[in-house]
Amino acid sequence: MHESAATAPSRTLLVGSGKIAARLAPQLLEHGEVFALRRSDGDLLPGVTGIRADLAAPLPARLPDVDRMLVTLPPGDTPTAYRTALTHLAEALPTIPARTVFVSSTGVFDGAGSALPTTERDQPEPASARSRGLLDGERAAIEFFDAVIVRPAGIYGPGREFLVRKVREGAAVEHARRTNRIHEVDLVRTLELLLRIPEPPPLVHAVDESPAPLGEVVTFIAHGLGVEVPPDVASADPGGFVYDGTLLRSVLGSLDYPTYREGYAEMIAGAAA
Repeated sequence: MHESAATAPSRTLLVGSGKIAARLAPQLLEHGEVFALRRSDGDLLPGVTGIRADLAAPLPARLPDVDRMLVTLPPGDTPTAYRTALTHLAEALPTIPARTVFVSSTGVFDGAGSALPTTERDQPEPASARSRGLLDGERAAIEFFDAVIVRPAGIYGPGREFLVRKVREGAAVEHARRTNRIHEVDLVRTLELLLRIPEPPPLVHAVDESPAPLGEVVTFIAHGLGVEVPPDVASADPGGFVYDGTLLRSVLGSLDYPTYREGYAEMIAGAAA
């Protein structure tokens, strides 16, 4: 998608103010006002207007009128938590934003897994409370806001060193498990673009070009760290899915971190420095 085909938002509401929203805010501020709705007070990037509210209950006051909205809420404790939060959000908005992007997760798929590439055309059949909650959240976001749905796989990058720590600790992992991931930088690029291009796809799996068995990934990290490869937890059925990221790349173009190798090599080098 060429940049010339995109329209910059002028007023954006960030619903949830975690790492992803914090990384995206500076880019949005270049084009207009940014509001951040969150449950607690705390430091915000200069220029971002904070709004303290808990979407578990109806909001006491109207929210500002905005052109674009990014929802990065955690799943919550019940399968209906997303729907409850989005209901209260819709009730508090003066008008429905022209564009809403709802960040879900590839975790909407669960169960035995599949080695066949899973695309945006495949229908989830959730078996757990978490995956049912994610799917219901997606449906509510579409129902209330006609939202674009983004399903990231495992997000990693600076400040997200969970797997690197496990390798350092020598914790056993299921080597054969099928895994997918997306670097935080590429996810932020994806969200920023989907907030402003005229005709985004309705659903995107945010995954890099290299789904890989977990054993392959931890072996690469271990060699980079100069430590032993973590032991294997053998399993008759490795589980996990393989997600096809073709659609993402058709929209975003090339990824800054096309595989786990570039991302984890940079993280290891940064830690060593």
